[in-house]
Amino acid sequence: MALKIHIKNLVVVDSNEAEGLYHFVATLTDNTKCRLIYSKKPDWELIGVNRLLTVPCPICRKDYYCNCMSKHASEFENEIKEKGLIKI
Repeated sequence: MALKIHIKNLVVVDSNEAEGLYHFVATLTDNTKCRLIYSKKPDWELIGVNRLLTVPCPICRKDYYCNCMSKHASEFENEIKEKGLIKI
């Protein structure tokens, strides 16, 4: 199944400004929540994506940990850049 990334909300949950690391929680339109870990040194770069276990995975439908969201990291990064969701 192809995943259509549509982020409806992106919230900063934690940050370590000295190291340039930021932890965001993205809520997708199907209410799936993902943890996005970004590095800001020197530019914004997505370094990790994990699905939070609030609802089953929209790709494989597992209700436990899977790596499906990390396979779509570039799609997450593209949508965030296109919509300008990071405003730090």
